[in-house]
Amino acid sequence: MRLRRSVWSVGHVLTAALLAITLAACRDGGPTTETAAATSPRDPQPAALHGRVRLDPTQVKQIRIEELSTHAPTNAIKATGTVEFNADRMAKLLPPVSGQVQDLRINVGDGVHQNDVLFVLSSREVAAAVAEHQSSHKDLELAEKTHAMTKDLFEHQAASRIALEQSESELAKARSRVMQTEENLQVLGLDPNSEEDPNRVQPRVPVRTPIAGTVIERNVTNGQFVGPEASPLVTIADLSNVWVQGDVFERDLRHISIGQKADVTTAAYPSDRFSAQVSRIASVVDPQTRTAKVRFLVTNPGGRLKPGMFASINLYLSDGANSLTVPATAVFVENGRTFAYVQTGSQEFARRELETVTSGSDRLRVVRGAQAGERVVSDGVLLLRQLESDASPQ
Repeated sequence: MRLRRSVWSVGHVLTAALLAITLAACRDGGPTTETAAATSPRDPQPAALHGRVRLDPTQVKQIRIEELSTHAPTNAIKATGTVEFNADRMAKLLPPVSGQVQDLRINVGDGVHQNDVLFVLSSREVAAAVAEHQSSHKDLELAEKTHAMTKDLFEHQAASRIALEQSESELAKARSRVMQTEENLQVLGLDPNSEEDPNRVQPRVPVRTPIAGTVIERNVTNGQFVGPEASPLVTIADLSNVWVQGDVFERDLRHISIGQKADVTTAAYPSDRFSAQVSRIASVVDPQTRTAKVRFLVTNPGGRLKPGMFASINLYLSDGANSLTVPATAVFVENGRTFAYVQTGSQEFARRELETVTSGSDRLRVVRGAQAGERVVSDGVLLLRQLESDASPQ
């Protein structure tokens, strides 16, 4: 009886110990509800592996995607330059004779028409030139009469051949002098055929503009005495077209030829494009900037382009073939190689190497690496690059 009671006690002790061990094991090794929740699988997170990036739906909304297509683009080379006067359409007026400026009719900024009188010079040289011209005509009349009489006498054997030849020489000299004095009057802006008495001729020379345009410089005032050796008194420029002196990189010179079409924009008129064409290509390259000067003749409606303005130039290249283009914002350069992110799934994108060339102001022509119909990230490339960088092993 005592033995049976002892066995029963030992059994209870062993059972209690086994229960305690089991509880401890559950407490130390088994996962609790909180631990299980913490280690349960979550929704997929953005990831990048070997150039591939996965975005969550919120991040997809932060980017812009464009489908690539082919079309016939107008390729262009971009350059910068400065607006200048067209030197072929300028006139710098010097005084034809010494004299005093009178009746000044223009100011800087005034528009003038061809042959308009700008001012008048009062000069004694004018009256002297007119008198010399009329004197030359009288000498010519006398030489003609003398030659006619001598020729008649020679034909009747009443004058020698020497006398006839001398009269012919005097006649030639008189004619030459008349022509010279007529040219002198024309230079002075006077009519050489005027019959006005030289004693009554007003010693005034009208100074006229040879071209239509705008007065851009005036270095004279009423009453000022000037001479032929003076610097230009008035400068006229035709602003209907101007020059833009552009700086083109030497690598692009092979694409440029005289007469090639271009357009010009400025900060003052950013939405306006001014038609232009290449009129001159420099023969040398600047060793510091590795650029050459290329001159463009630019149409300037309304005179809006002002000399001294900075200009942006798009020089068009003829290429009629259909080409695949990509937004310039879609590509990035890394270690000298060009890449873009191509969409491979609704939320997945893969880095793709491209070969591109310039095509217009905001697009690149794809030579290799992509096909029409593929979709690329056109805005938000920086986000994908950051995610790819964060996921890459350090």
